[in-house]
Amino acid sequence: MPIRKLSPKHVRRVCSPARFKFKTTAELPLANDIFGQPRAARAIDFGVEIDGPGFNIFALGPGGSGRATTIERFLAERALRGKVPDDWGYVHNFIDPYQPRALRLPPGRAVALRQDMQSLVGHLEIDVPRAFESPEYQQARARIARELEEQQRAVYAELEALAAQRGFAIARTPGGLAIAPLLEGKPVPADALAGLPIEQRQQLELTGIELQERLAETVRQLRRFEKHAQEAIAELDRQVALNLAGHVVDALVQAYQVDCPEVVEYLEEVRADIVEHIGEFNPEAQPAQPPDPTYAPQPSVRYQVNVLVDHSHTRGAPVVIERNPNFMNLIGRIERDVRFGGTVMDFTMLRAGALHRANGGYLVLRAKDVLADPIGWAGLKRSLDSSQVQIDDPGTQFQMFSTRTLEPEPIPLDLKVILLGSPSLYHWLYSTDEDFQKLFKVKADFAPEMERTLENEQAYALFIRARCEEENLRPFDRSAVAKIVEFGSWLAEDQAQLSTRFGGVANVIREAAYWAGKTGRAAVTGDDVRTALEEGRQRANQTEQLSRKSIVEGTINVVTAGAVIGQINGLSVLTVGDHTFGLPSRITARTYLGRSGVVNIEREVRMSGRIHTKGVMILQGYLGGQYAVERALALSASLGFEQMYADVDGDSASSTELYALLSSLADLPIRQDIAVTGSVDQAGRVQAVGGVTHKVEGFFDLCQARGLTGTQGVLIPTTNVRNLMLREEIVEAIAAECFHIWAVSTIDEGVELLTGVKAGKRDAKGRFPPDSAHGRVEARLMQIAELLDKTGKPASNENKNEGRLNGSSNGKPNGSKRRIPRKV
Repeated sequence: MPIRKLSPKHVRRVCSPARFKFKTTAELPLANDIFGQPRAARAIDFGVEIDGPGFNIFALGPGGSGRATTIERFLAERALRGKVPDDWGYVHNFIDPYQPRALRLPPGRAVALRQDMQSLVGHLEIDVPRAFESPEYQQARARIARELEEQQRAVYAELEALAAQRGFAIARTPGGLAIAPLLEGKPVPADALAGLPIEQRQQLELTGIELQERLAETVRQLRRFEKHAQEAIAELDRQVALNLAGHVVDALVQAYQVDCPEVVEYLEEVRADIVEHIGEFNPEAQPAQPPDPTYAPQPSVRYQVNVLVDHSHTRGAPVVIERNPNFMNLIGRIERDVRFGGTVMDFTMLRAGALHRANGGYLVLRAKDVLADPIGWAGLKRSLDSSQVQIDDPGTQFQMFSTRTLEPEPIPLDLKVILLGSPSLYHWLYSTDEDFQKLFKVKADFAPEMERTLENEQAYALFIRARCEEENLRPFDRSAVAKIVEFGSWLAEDQAQLSTRFGGVANVIREAAYWAGKTGRAAVTGDDVRTALEEGRQRANQTEQLSRKSIVEGTINVVTAGAVIGQINGLSVLTVGDHTFGLPSRITARTYLGRSGVVNIEREVRMSGRIHTKGVMILQGYLGGQYAVERALALSASLGFEQMYADVDGDSASSTELYALLSSLADLPIRQDIAVTGSVDQAGRVQAVGGVTHKVEGFFDLCQARGLTGTQGVLIPTTNVRNLMLREEIVEAIAAECFHIWAVSTIDEGVELLTGVKAGKRDAKGRFPPDSAHGRVEARLMQIAELLDKTGKPASNENKNEGRLNGSSNGKPNGSKRRIPRKV
């Protein structure tokens, strides 16, 4: 193929405003579709629709691709068509207070039940003391006490009569009732009994034993009377409780019996507990036993409803985006109060996690944030695997000894989890975590670019419309939309593609709207978009300007005029923070007698990356295949990036290095007003490289700073032409013949442009024309070989240096300066 000189239409694909039928984006409909991602959209649709365990979604793609925003909008729209899930709450477990009971209720009913139970407690707290103080209750209780007193008096009188008949008296002592013998109607002291005749003493002892047994029976009978009285009082209290709470609980049962059978069962338990513990509502009543210092909920707490999830105001299925997905924020937590020097907890201190709030809908998480908390990641997997979520206390597993805590009843789980992460993170999880394969079966792969078709250009306009509506921005006219489309191709570094990294596109939209506001325009124009792009570039390019200044001032030597043997201008790409730019660098080659091959100076000082080293080694293959046809290749050469103080990686300078090497061998000067980029294979084909737009713009800016001569330009691979999206001022310079872009497919084409000498082809005898570039190189190589043969230089020198190119090293260069790596 001949050398191709590019015209302005080749270096930037312009979007004509006439392609759009609207005047401003305000005329367009609102849309929240997933633009330009048919594969990812189908995967998300599939993952959302399919039922079955483990069909959760992992959305992977490059950062800034708008995955999170796009998915959130997509799910929000889809959720509106979904069913509102049930409410969930926790109530007291009357059998085991440490295992709170979970209640499922229809949407909005949990709050209603909580209010009903609060009303019930309030009713009891007022009416129970009033009922206990009522005359009816007091009279009934007095009657029971009076009957007990009469029974006790009658039994006591009977016992006293029997004792008196037998010559004994009943005495009340601090230890209870006791019997004492009488003499002449008076109790006999213990020391006086010893003076009585033995027959009389024996008779008294026998009678005392008989009366003692009768006394014991009487005491038992009195206790039975007391027990019956207590039971009568308890039954009286139960009747009061039933009268007070019965009709209220009955009304609640009737309200919930149709659609809440679990609530009806709970209310019956509440009724039984009220009847059993009605005395707790009486402030004058004494507790039967001291309260448990760790967990003893009072009636005002025991009958509460802890509303864990309330969907009374939810429309459709819930969509939850958890920004801090640690264990407690995902699974829920158990709070505690500190009282009397200890911690107190009850079921009202249970708090919902993101899984509870998203139950019945969708939960969106960033994978790297979840993995930052291994306990949270394990809890998420356990919940998804078991299809239930149980609030747990993660701190208990780190304690030296076991302490009792709440164990709430698990809640059934039915939701879709969408993880957002990078492709590398997805593949790492898939290969190292077998649970991940089982739980995240749907892969939604977001592509970094989409085809630049009329449909996708229209999608860009819809995206702009959505951002303007969402952020209350000025509408964009057709010219502004066209410039945003061109910016999308610039981001994608491809004329046939548009970037799907909508985060960067959205930033330009906001900035363009700002500049339109500064000028007072009602709609954003293409000029505002240009201003936004230029201002953004000016804010970020200080490092670029300082680097270019050092070249212009001669601190770093890069020549942009004339011709030099063995020297060429290469192009590298640097990234400093959020700014990427191209910068020319001087590459030199020296050839001399020897058999050490091509020595990569950056490799020798450990400043060369593996890809760059590979690119240099490919040059050996090219030289051997091209020139070592009849005899072995004899060559010693060194290649280096002059005044380069940072690590070098990438193979996009391999063709540039080969041109310098051939120039040195052929003794042909290379044009210094042309910069070169492109990799090369062993057959001499020039291959595509990355960052070609940045590289061209970097060399143009240097030439413009020095003054454009009309002969300057850049040599790029033909396969990179579609990647050019140059700034408009560079396009204008090309149209004015002030700057040039050439595209080549082979090294031969590049040699002819750079040296002005034909590359040459082998004739029928296998010889290059002697005046061609290849002929001169081959002649020089033969001359080197003959000189080496005559001098008899030992081959050990070759072996000594061979390791420089083929060896490996993990060392790092010395020096304390911070170095910015360059990709060439």
